Amino acid sequence: MAAQASYDLVLHKDADPRTGGVAICGFSTVGMVGVIAASHVISQLNLGQQGTVLNSEFPAMALVHHEIPKHPVRVYQGANVGVFTAEVRFGPERDVLFANTVLEWFTKGGFDQLIVIDGVARENIDDRDGSLYGVSASKDGRIRLKNAGIEPVRQGVVAGIAGYLIAEGDRLGLDITAILADCNPMYPDARAAAMAVEAVSELTNIDIPLSSLLEDARKIEDSVREVFENSQTMLPAPEDQIDPSFS
Repeated sequence: MAAQASYDLVLHKDADPRTGGVAICGFSTVGMVGVIAASHVISQLNLGQQGTVLNSEFPAMALVHHEIPKHPVRVYQGANVGVFTAEVRFGPERDVLFANTVLEWFTKGGFDQLIVIDGVARENIDDRDGSLYGVSASKDGRIRLKNAGIEPVRQGVVAGIAGYLIAEGDRLGLDITAILADCNPMYPDARAAAMAVEAVSELTNIDIPLSSLLEDARKIEDSVREVFENSQTMLPAPEDQIDPSFS
């Protein structure tokens, strides 16, 4: 099989690429669900950064976390857990390259299964409950979804990086599962990310505390509500101030 084009995964000089166990990836897509969930897993499991993904076409920037500058696309590892995350939104023309990079990382890391976390735009953005869906490339993955009570995707299309990865999982015989959370596409939906993280815990038996993420969800909602309320003060100009030439 010919190697598929991917980005350069640059590991730290003392990093061991063979993490094994469970691999998780999340990107800055709809509702930022994937990247919020991935960041939460990294912090709660205290995972160490293993390396970065580099390409000359990426925007030149450093994201600063707790005074430490980092490249926006990174991989982390811990005891039988690895996380691949991208904190910058890239165009859809890069989806296949990113997905192939994840597959390369997954294969070289000796992982048993890959869980892709993504968001899907909620039809009714006022619905605060949302839903969670799953689709897996393997029989074992589909059994895990059923046992966890996660509604399977029976018919339809899964787009983007998540869709490409589960399709490649089917083609290559890999245990790859996508967790898709209904989310509000208008702002970072931490509540939807919390649903996805809870599903990861159910599927892997890895204890990932949710309290801090739910607190973040409340902060985000309060911030969005404040912006909305402030926007209500931006009323149209009174009729006597409208240019008479348009009357």
